[in-house]
Amino acid sequence: MSPAKSAASAKKGAPKKTTRRRRGPAEARGPEAGASALTLDDPAVRDLGAKIAKANGAVLAAYRDPYAGAPLILASLPLGAVEATPFQRDLSRTHADRLATAIGAAGLFLDPVIAIPGKDVFWSPNGRHRIAAAKQLGQRAITALLTDDVALAYRILALNTEKAHNLRDRSLEVIRMARSLAKEQPRSKESEHATSFESPAFLTLGCAYEKRDRFAGSAYNSMLRRVDRFLETALPAALRQREQWAVRLMDIDDRVAAHVKTLQERGMKSPYLRQVVVARCNPVRWIPAKKGEKPPMTMAELLTRMTANLRKFDPAKVRAQDLAIVAAIAPEE
Repeated sequence: MSPAKSAASAKKGAPKKTTRRRRGPAEARGPEAGASALTLDDPAVRDLGAKIAKANGAVLAAYRDPYAGAPLILASLPLGAVEATPFQRDLSRTHADRLATAIGAAGLFLDPVIAIPGKDVFWSPNGRHRIAAAKQLGQRAITALLTDDVALAYRILALNTEKAHNLRDRSLEVIRMARSLAKEQPRSKESEHATSFESPAFLTLGCAYEKRDRFAGSAYNSMLRRVDRFLETALPAALRQREQWAVRLMDIDDRVAAHVKTLQERGMKSPYLRQVVVARCNPVRWIPAKKGEKPPMTMAELLTRMTANLRKFDPAKVRAQDLAIVAAIAPEE
């Protein structure tokens, strides 16, 4: 075969390259740089400025944000006038100490917290650890970026960037948000808050984490994501439903724990024993996931089938290679 024919044959057998269409730049939006500044007496920020002055704070600047043109104020607030929203993740003292050390070493507090005026204090949806560090360093004041948009307090998962969320953190924050919203807006549907909650599985897992702090949610998260959906019912009723699902999920976890103990007694020592049991009993494990389609079953059906599968589970059929496979793909908690 000639080199030319050989090259042609190789080219014919090679997989076709798929070309992705590149996105062009988005249509220009937001104010021009020179038009962003606002005077402190501008009607768009006057009321917010008055709230800052009432709290013995000082307005440093006012401007329109570069994305949507919303009015914002950069201010210095008394440290005691700013508190983290109550539904945030729990404080990590280790992280707060590390942050305080870093700020002290730099000699500057450069990262303002976001704040929204409340009844008696300014609420920060993303500043729990910076506020704790500022208190530890003895600061009298803290720099804050303020908006009158109260809904921003509930967009916590998108805003909180100072310490990476694990599944437990995310789930607890979401369920705390849901409980707060259920009191403030009891007639609103759970589905109306989908953007703030991000995933319906966080709500179910959050109910479980509230009752069992060391609940192994990561073992069940992928299974729940396949089936769990936001409910079209009012938040108080939706929370009651999720609490019932969480009780069933914890019962499932107890059954899984019993099988794990049996496997350990049979000489298997691995941190992935729980994942192996869950994977073997997962009712949606072998059902193909198709984007945009309805879930393969309801939550009630999922929990019922999972419980039935656990009753039939035989620990004697678990092999060492099963642990190796799960260890390679297991998600972090």
